[in-house]
Amino acid sequence: MPPRRPRRPTQPPDPIPALSALPESRHSRSKPPAAHVNKRTRHRRRKPLFHRRTPPGAAPGTLVADKASQAPVVRIISYDGEQYVERELRDEAELAKLPDIVARHTVTWIDVQGLGDVNVVRRLGEVFHLHRLALEDVLNHHQRAKVEPYGEHVFIIARMLTTTGRMEFEQLAMFLGERFVITFQQKIGDCFDPLRERLRRGHGLSRKCGADYLAYLLLDAVVDSYFPLLERFGEEIQDLEEAIISATDTALISRIHDVRRKLVALRRAVWPLRDALHTLVRDPIPMVHADTRVYLRDCADHTFQIMDLVDTYRDLSSDLMALYHSSLSNRMNEVMQVLTVIATIFIPLTFIVGVYGMNFVNDDSPFAMPELSWRYGYPAVWGAMLLVAGGLLLFFRNKGWLPIGRSRTPIELEPPTDHRG
Repeated sequence: MPPRRPRRPTQPPDPIPALSALPESRHSRSKPPAAHVNKRTRHRRRKPLFHRRTPPGAAPGTLVADKASQAPVVRIISYDGEQYVERELRDEAELAKLPDIVARHTVTWIDVQGLGDVNVVRRLGEVFHLHRLALEDVLNHHQRAKVEPYGEHVFIIARMLTTTGRMEFEQLAMFLGERFVITFQQKIGDCFDPLRERLRRGHGLSRKCGADYLAYLLLDAVVDSYFPLLERFGEEIQDLEEAIISATDTALISRIHDVRRKLVALRRAVWPLRDALHTLVRDPIPMVHADTRVYLRDCADHTFQIMDLVDTYRDLSSDLMALYHSSLSNRMNEVMQVLTVIATIFIPLTFIVGVYGMNFVNDDSPFAMPELSWRYGYPAVWGAMLLVAGGLLLFFRNKGWLPIGRSRTPIELEPPTDHRG
């Protein structure tokens, strides 16, 4: 079994959904109607990996919301060593009161889920003096994970697994200030419910440290959500290997390619996140204190472990394709071996039948097949053919040339070594 990481409560994600069709191109007139397009052609159609909403040449910092995004839900969590306040903002006018809330508490977490209203993003930027270039990146969801200091706050982007029951990624944009953390999520629902419960109960250091420690907890939850997914990949690869060894099915090729595609998507999400966390650990950022850097270093180490597992599983998935072709070739050889044995057995039988099919009958010649007139001639010929066939089968069996009766030795799959602490 693949390595399992204890003490990390996360939610297992599921496979990435198939991408939808690409927009119609200028060559679409020559294509057949949709009713006549087969399933394989429809499966190859893909939508763009991202779509930037600001037109080319637009002014820097232009804010354009995605029309398909959900209406924003703003939740506020404020706390210190003794107090904890949690509420949901119902009116956009209440955003102006946020500076007073931030001033009364040690840490304030402003969580915005859904980016369908650009006015909410713009208003938060005005209240907390957030850079417009960073706000533009918030609304453009194709950003890679990164860390960008902007004077009194730090802008962080990470790729987070969604909780839709499928393997989908969404962008998590975070602003870290001296006393606040603002997070922007594309959709409603996330993997932060265990963290919210810890803040409510005040367990550990969650309510004893500053905003930088809260930012670490959020990033750590994002990183930890990848481990159950990797465990499922390990199990899927093992199942594929066992299926290829036991039976060669053309559907296995699609499953192998699906696993490889998911691993590539996961690698694209984790690779820049590793660099971003390394930046938080290495660079002197005023909002990140020395005590928090120790925890961020541990979180960055987890991303290195994830990358090692992803690369290992990518190599294994590549080997699965070679194993599939090798298994297919071996099965073809077995079929050809059986057919060759059958043809070899019938060669002497055909010779015997051909000889006695000449029907040379001549009473004056002693060489004109006298056994044709023998009473037991016909049974004798059958007996001779059965004896020849049985002798050849016994000979082939002793030589080990018959695949019948061979037992397949099961291959023991050795799990990868767990180097995590």
